[in-house]
Amino acid sequence: MTRRLPMLAAAVLATASVALTLLVGVGRQPAVAAESRGAVPAPLVDEALAKTSRSETAILSGGCFWGMQLVFQHVRGVREVISGYTGGERSTAHYEDVSTGTTGHAESVEIVFDPHVVSYGTLLRVYFSAATDPTELDYQGPDQGSQYRGVIWPTSGVQRRIAESYVEQLEAGHFFPAPIVTRIESARPFYPAEAYHQNFATLNPYNLYIMTYDAPKVAALAQRFPGLYVARPTLVIASSARAAAEQGVSR
Repeated sequence: MTRRLPMLAAAVLATASVALTLLVGVGRQPAVAAESRGAVPAPLVDEALAKTSRSETAILSGGCFWGMQLVFQHVRGVREVISGYTGGERSTAHYEDVSTGTTGHAESVEIVFDPHVVSYGTLLRVYFSAATDPTELDYQGPDQGSQYRGVIWPTSGVQRRIAESYVEQLEAGHFFPAPIVTRIESARPFYPAEAYHQNFATLNPYNLYIMTYDAPKVAALAQRFPGLYVARPTLVIASSARAAAEQGVSR
């Protein structure tokens, strides 16, 4: 089911799409929604917090980038979360193309974080505990297609080691009702999404899609990780202008 189209029609069509899904059951629903599960344990393999403040980047895919962006914007130590596309070519890194599910791209977020405050492993713990359902293959909730697949894109050898160990740990512990299908793939170039996608969930809190599928994830984050949760989201400012420039979108 298509739940988003660009620009002004987005909120109206998203609301109608979700309403139809809720009323007649169109599309597959997660067996156990991320927000209804408990937090998974901390990774056994992780880096210690850095001794000084600096920036590191993580790239994650796990369904609609509206919700992924919203969750990580509320995590302490995260400096910026940009919605975008990764896995395909620059020439197809546009919403209309990615929505066909034929470009190789996945809707993704680029997370710039301070490893002095929050570790990469902790971000993955949030990812698996609140942001995505790792048992859903090429879909998340009502959103279907390879563009909604779950992928961890390590940007360094250390990140890959942490991610691989963590997935093995979670699989061995049987913390999910079905096998984990989230993939770990070598990082590909990340292309910021169009400006109107940036901060969408924060700017449209009463959109029915956001209220139904994304707000509960933030509530779960606050409940399960009170020490990590920050009430005021870290919004995209400079990067939204960068996204507009790169995508040729007028703000």
